[in-house]
Amino acid sequence: MFKKKNKILTYPTHIAFIMDGNRRWATERGLNKMLGHKQGAVAMKNMISTLAEYPDIRYASFFAFSTENWNREQSEIDYLFELCYDFVDEYKEKFENMNIKFVSMGDVTKFPEKLQNILIKTAEETKNNTGLVVNFAMNYGGRDDIVRSANIIAERGEKITVENLKENLYSAPAPDIDLLIRTSGEMRVSNFMLYQMAYSEFYFTKKHWPDFDKRELDKALVEFSKRNRRFGGK
Repeated sequence: MFKKKNKILTYPTHIAFIMDGNRRWATERGLNKMLGHKQGAVAMKNMISTLAEYPDIRYASFFAFSTENWNREQSEIDYLFELCYDFVDEYKEKFENMNIKFVSMGDVTKFPEKLQNILIKTAEETKNNTGLVVNFAMNYGGRDDIVRSANIIAERGEKITVENLKENLYSAPAPDIDLLIRTSGEMRVSNFMLYQMAYSEFYFTKKHWPDFDKRELDKALVEFSKRNRRFGGK
């Protein structure tokens, strides 16, 4: 809980971001769309540092590369892979210093070997950290996540239940998403963490992701605190 302008705000435990609008941000400025992705990576770094300052926010999930993004031009895909590698390589020491646990969500086996290695290595090196948990979704799709979990259970010969389905999702043991934020004016969930957002509050903003900063985050948190979350009850 925290006070701001005489209002008591309740933090989400798990906050998630669909980081949309990098290319539109660049186009509006007459820049190459790759520069939009680069600025989006900067915005993500800043957001992780910001979220680490909020002790009640324990989990943050970021949609970095979806299973559908393979349909983009190969040159853009290659650039995104390099950008993701540089992001994790540059930030992994900070993850350790800030006690952040890094979790790679998605099928990394489809990536270039050096990107696979750094995602796996960083997750392994930070697995015992006890601060903010950062779920980094790469080659991730919500439907694939559910199917994968169900197959793991089926291979064990177990009956599928709500409990064991959730336990085998990429994001486990994170709780369900409390607040989902999508930038750039789009109002859909785009196959992101479908199981985990059964009772999420949605916040849509027209701001493109590179412009989403602490001030914009606080606006979303203020709005979240106004929601009456009944979870299907009265």
